[in-house]
Amino acid sequence: MRYEIGLYGGSFNPLHLGHVDCILQAASLCKKLYLVLSVGVNRGEIDARVRYRWLYQTTAHLPNVELFVLEDTAESKAAYGRDAWEKDAQTIRAHIGCPIDVVFCGSDYGPDSFWSQCYPESTLFRFPRNEISSTQIRANPYGHWEWLPTFVRPYYTKRVLLTGGESTGKSTLTIHLARRFNATYIEEAGRVLSERSGTDLLMLPEDFTEILLQQKLNSMQALQSGPMLLFEDTDALITQFYLHFLQDANLEQNKALSDAIDALNHYDLILFLEPDVPFVQDGGRSEVIQADRTQYSEQIKALLTTHGHTFRCIHGDYWERYTQAVQAVEELLAPTP
Repeated sequence: MRYEIGLYGGSFNPLHLGHVDCILQAASLCKKLYLVLSVGVNRGEIDARVRYRWLYQTTAHLPNVELFVLEDTAESKAAYGRDAWEKDAQTIRAHIGCPIDVVFCGSDYGPDSFWSQCYPESTLFRFPRNEISSTQIRANPYGHWEWLPTFVRPYYTKRVLLTGGESTGKSTLTIHLARRFNATYIEEAGRVLSERSGTDLLMLPEDFTEILLQQKLNSMQALQSGPMLLFEDTDALITQFYLHFLQDANLEQNKALSDAIDALNHYDLILFLEPDVPFVQDGGRSEVIQADRTQYSEQIKALLTTHGHTFRCIHGDYWERYTQAVQAVEELLAPTP
């Protein structure tokens, strides 16, 4: 090792592969590396717990790296001045408890920077600045996706829900969109689970419970791979609609579960498919719903609205529905102005 004790810090808001490369190099150069996560509690940054986990996942295989969280209350980086610099440097020295041999930073930090001014007794090791910055990623994460570590990507995953009444093309359009955007999708969990008795008219209460839990689990597992887009075919509120329609014996318990799961879910875009394409009877669809599709479609809309969701209605023939949905997703991925 070239150095005994090293220090490398940043806000990592978000962590990107440029940071990861510097962290790994710094750890390779030191017997002990202190990795400092700077948290501006008043600056609207990504949750410190999320960033801490990213740093932990980056360095969990390195026994010589110790993470340390340093908070400040400055309203902006510009307001984080010399007095705050000195105070935080004292806090870091007290935590480490021994001389800091080397301080690592990017080449964009000059002789007047925090790192140079506050640690004059330490060697300043400047890594060449790469072509990306956290500021650029925050403005357009989807245009810089290749710079995000796999475990950072789920933070930025856009979730798109396709919902609506029976035989409105949800499942087909879900797959269409996943193919079009080279993305991940999850199927409707209830499609198979509702047919254990051969008909959804004879479902048991535990079938509804399993559908609700399985749909949530499928979503959580799909997010772990860090897709840019995740398309989901139906959700907990569709299941809640069927709790009422099929007169579930455990209505109140399963309704409470669906409400809880819905409160945990977050969708960046909800596409509601109107019932204006032909009803296709595949042998398992309700003739009661078929007879008055608009009424039941409006009931599902009301569920979405009363649960605080806004949605974009998709209508017309299959080509029109596809083009409307693609446009909505493209708008979702557009860079922040």
